[in-house]
Amino acid sequence: MSYPAERPRRLRRTAALRGLVAETRLHPADLIQPLFVREGLDEPRPIACMPGQVQHTRESVRKAAAAAVRAGVGGLLLFGIPETKDSDGRGAWDEHGITQLALADVAAEVGDATVVIGDINLDEYTEHGHVGVLDARGDVDNDATLAAYARVAVAQARAGAHMVAPSGMMDGQVGAIRRALDAAGHHNVPIMAYAAKYDSAFYGPFRDAVESRLTGTRSTHQQDPANLRESLREVLLDVDEGADMVMVKPAGLYLDVVRRVADAVNVPVAAYQVSGEYAAIEAAAANGWLTRDRAILESLTAIRRAGAGSVITYWATEIAERLPR
Repeated sequence: MSYPAERPRRLRRTAALRGLVAETRLHPADLIQPLFVREGLDEPRPIACMPGQVQHTRESVRKAAAAAVRAGVGGLLLFGIPETKDSDGRGAWDEHGITQLALADVAAEVGDATVVIGDINLDEYTEHGHVGVLDARGDVDNDATLAAYARVAVAQARAGAHMVAPSGMMDGQVGAIRRALDAAGHHNVPIMAYAAKYDSAFYGPFRDAVESRLTGTRSTHQQDPANLRESLREVLLDVDEGADMVMVKPAGLYLDVVRRVADAVNVPVAAYQVSGEYAAIEAAAANGWLTRDRAILESLTAIRRAGAGSVITYWATEIAERLPR
């Protein structure tokens, strides 16, 4: 019996056929592994709401970085957690602060074998948990925060970061950081901007992981989940200011944004599969409600299919170990 040429099932019959015609592929170099490093720990501390993830010591983060490199992971995104916090987050730019120390440790461990990225924000370092310096009314002061971000960027570059990633969604943050890096002689350090970062309910586990003391909301500076055109405007502004890469965060619930951003810009696009996405799949799998490994791969493939060249995911090293190179 003959079949009409428009029957595509012929190409799905075996794994080899499906692999031959796959339109989207995951490669280890597409993945970026976030890593938490906490000051004052003697051993890694498990993060209860993110099974499999830990707050690292300076020693264990070096080992995690080396494991990621062996797996072929494309980048490492570091978040530092200090023992003490203050009102203006000055530990974020202290050359002896935990983020700078960890960046130096990891850069020394891996060299240029992967991209070491410093996250620029103040929320881990402030006693109020907001992303920047507060004014007299308790609102985030945009321009004062830009000055702080500039100092953080230079401190991270000096510590050995190959790339910096401002995540606070302040107006003008990319331009301020680019000027500061250039003035300090770090012309070759690129910026990956959190350009479309939404005010999402899916950040909760991350805030536990970094021991955030946030009260209130970030809806005045993170984007409204109802809006798409606003995201494109934000992204294009960041590109105009000098962003070398742009990011959409979260990823899974915002695949339409990822697609539109990828179509709109001529710089690489990343998407962040956030802590709540990670925790939801892990919890469902632990209860037997879905098949863990298939769900992880499906979620990552969907993000790549939507147009993200790089995916920031807490499963990066684990999945990279299984992928063909």
